[in-house]
Amino acid sequence: MAKTDKFKDETMQSSTEATSKIDAIKQLIFGENMQAYDSEFETLKKDILTKKQELEALMDDVKSELLQNIDNLSTDINIRITELENSFEDKADALNEKKVDRKLLGELFTKLGEKISQ
Repeated sequence: MAKTDKFKDETMQSSTEATSKIDAIKQLIFGENMQAYDSEFETLKKDILTKKQELEALMDDVKSELLQNIDNLSTDINIRITELENSFEDKADALNEKKVDRKLLGELFTKLGEKISQ
């Protein structure tokens, strides 16, 4: 156990030293401009976050609009199907009436023929 704790401590120390060395190198390379770069990066991060939120809001709006359009289309299709069913039933009833009328007309002609022949 002592070996693992010692190893962890050494690892953390070397990590801290590496980080401080990296910070020192950054300071040498960028110097005073480092704060300006950090400020610009923060501004860019905020802009990106704002744009992301705007895009998410726009996507939600588009999703809502699409769902509404789908619902409207579904309602419209159901109405048209009902209208077609009613039209079909009306035409079927009209055809049945025409057939009945032909049958009735045939019976009347038969009776008329019988009366004439008497």
